[in-house]
Amino acid sequence: MNPTIPLANSLHRATLDTIRQQAPFSAMAEDAVLWLVQHVSVAYFARDAVLLEPAATPADTLFIIKQGTVTGATAAGQTVLQLAAGEMFPLGALLAGRGAANRYAAASDTFCYTLPAADFHALRARSAVFDDFCTRRIASLLEESQRAVQSEYALALDDEGRFARPLSGLIRRTPLSVLPGTPLADALAAMEAARVGSVVVADQAAQPLGILTLKDVLARVTLAGVPLATPIAEVMTPQPATLAADAPVADALLLMARQGIHHIPLVEEGRLVGVVSEKDVFALRRLSVEGITSAIARSDDAARLPALAHDIGDLAHSLLAQGMDAENLTAIISSLNDRLTERIITLECAADDALTGLRWCWLALGSEGRMEQTLATDQDNALIFAATDDAQCAALRSFALRVNNRLDACGFPLCRGGIMASNPKWCLSATAWQQQFGQWIDHGSPEALLHASIFFDFRPLAGDAALALDLRAWLNRAARNNPRFLHQMAGNALRNRPPLGVVRDFVLSDDNAHPNTIDLKLNGATPFVDAARIFALAAGSPQTNTAKRLREAAHALHIPDAELADWNRAFHFLQLLRLRHQHAQQRAGQPPDNHLDPDTLNPLDRRILKEALRQARKVQARLALDYGL
Repeated sequence: MNPTIPLANSLHRATLDTIRQQAPFSAMAEDAVLWLVQHVSVAYFARDAVLLEPAATPADTLFIIKQGTVTGATAAGQTVLQLAAGEMFPLGALLAGRGAANRYAAASDTFCYTLPAADFHALRARSAVFDDFCTRRIASLLEESQRAVQSEYALALDDEGRFARPLSGLIRRTPLSVLPGTPLADALAAMEAARVGSVVVADQAAQPLGILTLKDVLARVTLAGVPLATPIAEVMTPQPATLAADAPVADALLLMARQGIHHIPLVEEGRLVGVVSEKDVFALRRLSVEGITSAIARSDDAARLPALAHDIGDLAHSLLAQGMDAENLTAIISSLNDRLTERIITLECAADDALTGLRWCWLALGSEGRMEQTLATDQDNALIFAATDDAQCAALRSFALRVNNRLDACGFPLCRGGIMASNPKWCLSATAWQQQFGQWIDHGSPEALLHASIFFDFRPLAGDAALALDLRAWLNRAARNNPRFLHQMAGNALRNRPPLGVVRDFVLSDDNAHPNTIDLKLNGATPFVDAARIFALAAGSPQTNTAKRLREAAHALHIPDAELADWNRAFHFLQLLRLRHQHAQQRAGQPPDNHLDPDTLNPLDRRILKEALRQARKVQARLALDYGL
């Protein structure tokens, strides 16, 4: 390592501009970043030079990569991560006061900013944003990405010029404002009386000086124990961002997304004339979960349901714009698709007297069974029924075929692998399903393991749910009593490795149909899904949703809360990336898929994708440890 070169005063501004291009520094106050710039040094490392070795003594330096690439390897020499410009190491060691666990070496000529450990901790105390990033790294990155997504999608969905309207059209009441010396108690009472979520602090000329929201009250007043006699000026957000009342709604949307705020004072010639909230902006969208659900329930003609299926897609796009997280968004998509399927089943049953008196249950499988559907999904379903005769079996298969065709008309393509309730192989009695599951568990062949990964995620959707619940209880007992099968499932899951590269960031597909891409479903989300399924079976959990499986199994398997939280955040970022990619394809008139070219991502999302795939590796490492693989 070359001697470090202290930064001269003349370089501080240039260094500040460079370092602020990366998270978390882009969101930090300028004085905190300037303090960092004044305390770092620059070090050069030639290719293959070692920056940091595993050690028993506590790490004494934070490295921030300015230019180049650094690889991290275990003591055994296995490369486990690759870091690029803007990334920091060894955060975990510095936070825990321990030695580095990995060996870090330059994969190319590399420049790093270096910061002594004492200054690292001083910066954490100085900047809440920096401290939050260090302790919640992937969560902090996701929040920054979400703000950018919110503005991007909302403007893209402005199909009727709603966001080009002037903000003055959203003003519904005289804005609530108080003078700077108003006691907190009076200001809060005024907010309660007006039933609003913010109060503007203005001077005698009605010029905004600050703002206080209910969210601020919790953090700055309640939790901080500030007396209610305190003047509001002492806890308000000073110099709030404002907009002219004649500015377009789009300007408010962008300002909210970029600054992470939810209320904006509106002014005319500097005087307060109104306040617009995030709720006001998104009230412009006419679609809602309740509206679509009601329309589905009222529909007596299955031919009208495809239009409602289209509305579900439009609502999903709108919810993306509103910044909804992937876990809730995929659950909402799945729930609405459930309602649509249930309505189709109800209408088909009403028209078929042959089904009267039969006990049966429609099973959702795959991503629908896990409540994790995205915008690109085909049909995965099955049917379970109580013992019956051949004629009744034929009636059930005929009914299932009509439902499958109705779903196809609604935009859910028929499964190319034939995993549908109309297939006689997957329209079985309760006894036959137990025999089929038992055969897969006992044999453990590659085909059996493939089927297990699809069918073991079943969930009752319509009909007699007791049939499915009894089958779930039987399956959990059978799987837990056969550790060899769980071992085989774990080995099969570990064959699908996250596509992280050693020389490049990612290992890209060389498939002619999708060259230079990553399959976000197969190579991104699936490692989490597979591991969660095995953990759930081992813990006897009845859950089918990936995040819920991980949460429920965590206690039984002694998985630390912080580790579990990072796994779920990473999984849901991959789900969100799938939704965004599919939405872009749909807007371009292309059929949606899961094959993403990572070069199309902005630097922040590319960085989060790397971190998410690292978390997938950690999930698999836990699986390998548990099953000795």
